[in-house]
Amino acid sequence: MESLYTFYKEQITIHKEKETKLKKQLLVSSMLRLVVFFSTGFGIYVVFGNTKLVLAIVLVSIIIFLFLVSRHTDLQYKRDKVRAIIKGNQVEVSVLNRDFHNLPNGQEFANPMHYYSQDIDLFGKGSFYQYSNRTALEQGSETLASIFTANTITGIAEKQEAVKELAKMPEWRQEFSAVATLVKTDMSSEKITKWLQEYTPFVPKIMKQLPVVFSVVSALLLGAYFLGFGSGILVAVWFFIGMGVTGGYVKKINKLSYSTSKVQSVFHQYQKLLTIIEDTNFKADLLVAKKELITDKDKKASAVLKRFARILSALDQRNNMIIGIFANGFLLWDLKQSYKIEHWIQEHGLAVEGWFSTIAFYDAYNSLGNFAFNHPSYTYPVLSKDDIVLKATNASHPLLDPKKGVTNDITINKEQFFIVTGANMAGKSTFLRTISLQIVMANMGLPVCGTEVIYNPIKLITSMRTVDSLSDDESYFFSELKRLKFIVDQIQLDNYFIVLDEILKGTNSTDKAIGSKKFVEKLVASKSTGIIATHDLSLCEAAEVITQIQNHYFDAEIIDDELYFDYKFKKGVCKNMNASFLLKKMKIVD
Repeated sequence: MESLYTFYKEQITIHKEKETKLKKQLLVSSMLRLVVFFSTGFGIYVVFGNTKLVLAIVLVSIIIFLFLVSRHTDLQYKRDKVRAIIKGNQVEVSVLNRDFHNLPNGQEFANPMHYYSQDIDLFGKGSFYQYSNRTALEQGSETLASIFTANTITGIAEKQEAVKELAKMPEWRQEFSAVATLVKTDMSSEKITKWLQEYTPFVPKIMKQLPVVFSVVSALLLGAYFLGFGSGILVAVWFFIGMGVTGGYVKKINKLSYSTSKVQSVFHQYQKLLTIIEDTNFKADLLVAKKELITDKDKKASAVLKRFARILSALDQRNNMIIGIFANGFLLWDLKQSYKIEHWIQEHGLAVEGWFSTIAFYDAYNSLGNFAFNHPSYTYPVLSKDDIVLKATNASHPLLDPKKGVTNDITINKEQFFIVTGANMAGKSTFLRTISLQIVMANMGLPVCGTEVIYNPIKLITSMRTVDSLSDDESYFFSELKRLKFIVDQIQLDNYFIVLDEILKGTNSTDKAIGSKKFVEKLVASKSTGIIATHDLSLCEAAEVITQIQNHYFDAEIIDDELYFDYKFKKGVCKNMNASFLLKKMKIVD
């Protein structure tokens, strides 16, 4: 843990020094622009009356000023990226101190009908998503949530290798995340791809050559005028012809410019992200396969996007009054850039969705690599095809403070079912969530909290937090029955690890005992594997007649009139309950 603190604090120090240097460079850059501005004014004052010299000074000043503006923008970008890296390292220090409840919690991805996400605190305040998520892009967050909820058991070894490799690349991950953090847009990636796919062009094909011809003629006329061979009137007439040609399309150009202004930052930043990916020599098969989706023998996706970003920036220059007027009058600037944009969309628009998805994948896997880096003591499950479904030594929940958390061992084989009893607050529910999350994390390719873990991949399905639905006029009991029916239907289709917590809570004790016993017998008969926690000791009797069932418990003791928990998973049936003691202890009853 100390080495992690050291790494993040060193990164903060290094990048704060870079930020200080960039601030000084930005100050110098600002002063240079002021010097150019005042020098231009002074130059015009000195030669005022000489139209040609005034125009020459203005044109040269504009070129210099645009160069300085571009340089200043680059410096600002570098400063902002450094700040993003500093902030990222500060976040990691806070998370190491168990302070993460201010981070995005993924509540928008919560789904009570999902196989397990509702029951194991996957999303929401204090959730595993909030603890582990470091995505910087909206689509990356969605991709990470889909990884959390995929419930697939294929390609786990490949996922592990990808996570291991990214875990060893902290500087790369921080660079990628910082660049992704700087993406600003009013449109989601989904809307951008839809806009590209449905775009209808309006610029005539002649605009491929006409702006070039028009620009050459403009250059000749201006050159002749400055050299004293041409007429200023002819230059003015030619200028207004250019403005007239552009003006015929101004409404459609304005509409295109409005749309591109919303996506300009996305393409500008995404080409940088693609470049980072393309320039990295990955070794894990999964990372290599994803990289191949954006590489081509002839051209790289980053180069294609970079060209588009430049075209979008060029069209955006129309908002500069001087450029907007003179460039359109002499160069047909707007039509030229609009034609380039439409040509690019026709040629590459359909490929953008795949490029965006690849970037989102790396953004999501950045979080997985970061989680593994932050938990060097965690273990990657050894994948097995033996009878053991899960064998975990010193297993614990990642959201528990490791200084306080109690670890447990568990070995459960195929077609075994554990019935877990125990006093209130003894640790049953936490244990169920620990085992459930270990399965989910293992399926994602993540390391899990344990010193030795053997795992035969299996999908997870749970019923631990059923809620009633007032809007659907459903009682709690009926909602729970629907959930149990869902489980029964699913285990007919695939193999699942089933985790249940106190089923049939919505009915009376006798009815509950009979129903619970029959339901467990049905699960065992279906050759399912799983765990059920209950307060109903009569359910433990099933172990006497069904060999696949084993009884386990969490204990509680009253020592010196105080309730004591050891939170250890033990074999057998719990005999000590604590409800009456707690009622008296809290002076609720006499």
